[in-house]
Amino acid sequence: MKSRDHSRTPVRDALRVAKGAALPDPAASPVGPGKKAKALGELAAIRARLEELQEALYAEGVGGGRRSVLLVLQGMDTSGKGGTVRHVLGLVNPMGVHYAGFKKPTTAERRHHFLWRVRKQLPSPGQIGAFDRSHYEDILVPRVQRLLPATEWRARYAEVNAFESELVKAGTAVVKVFLHISPEEQLKRLRARLENPAKWWKYSPDDLDARAHWDGYQRAYAEVLRRTSTAHAPWFVVPADRKWYRNWAVARLLTETLTELGPRFPEPAFDVADELAKLDAVGART
Repeated sequence: MKSRDHSRTPVRDALRVAKGAALPDPAASPVGPGKKAKALGELAAIRARLEELQEALYAEGVGGGRRSVLLVLQGMDTSGKGGTVRHVLGLVNPMGVHYAGFKKPTTAERRHHFLWRVRKQLPSPGQIGAFDRSHYEDILVPRVQRLLPATEWRARYAEVNAFESELVKAGTAVVKVFLHISPEEQLKRLRARLENPAKWWKYSPDDLDARAHWDGYQRAYAEVLRRTSTAHAPWFVVPADRKWYRNWAVARLLTETLTELGPRFPEPAFDVADELAKLDAVGART
């Protein structure tokens, strides 16, 4: 697929889920650079902009602002959720980042509403939050694994839409990314984990169990994208077979979101000229 001119096409427009549209090829570059070298070169400029915007957002929060950003990463095993966090949020100051990885609910967590554990991990004002899996696991897994009656997991579509609407109204920009990987690429990555002892810790036999339900998960994801991509919290589909493109695209999505937010450094609660004069006086006495 020919790449579009990303200098004119916002990535959020190009990758936003469109009603009735088919998912892109997992190895495509629907917008942006089509070559790895160019994407990696552009990440340097993106990093500078992200650092500037994140520092302003963090300072705004310290100064009493209420805004934050929540990056939701969903995808099949090996689609690169952890890698995206490392390579994209690794571009900014970790002081302003809150990471949460959601695994199978514990016994204690199952005693609460499914959003209980999610609310505990929301970013504070001024932070960029990153969810490695999220509240959507509580729709996808019960559906595919048949852990709950259909009436129960279906009711969660409306609940997550209301939850995200609440977040946006409170000042959190929600960026939901589906990392779209092909079964062929997933197989290569699973094999690579097993063939490298340094990667064994990343492998779980459960990964093959989930792969056995590939078609079921694809149908479940398709319905999640259709029913929970809203004007206030849209879904973005990022082709994830090529890691360099995945990282470039998510970095651009975050940069565009923060640019639209326009975070501002707070005004000082002191007279700058007066403080400079005091420093000069101190310096003159030493």
